[in-house]
Amino acid sequence: MLELRPNCENCDKDLPPDSADACICTYECTFCRQCVESVLENVCPNCGGNFCPRPIRPVTAHREGVSLKHHPAGTNRKHTPYSEAEIRAFSATTKHLTPQER
Repeated sequence: MLELRPNCENCDKDLPPDSADACICTYECTFCRQCVESVLENVCPNCGGNFCPRPIRPVTAHREGVSLKHHPAGTNRKHTPYSEAEIRAFSATTKHLTPQER
């Protein structure tokens, strides 16, 4: 189950569970759309993978026990250990490859 991390790991922007601005990679690294597009260039600085919009967990339980109420979003804020220069250098080596080629 997705952790639904509460912030962008780069700029620390709040990304509540209903945010359409949250993007994740296959390892659930979480960044805001602006950072993904303008800084990361759709390359995760941690794994080199691409990003997809993070799904929004339903607030209402349409099936018993399955909702944000039953499985709340995470509260542990994470931050990338890489500087913007390191991120841009890493992205430059990978951004030209499609996600399938990475």
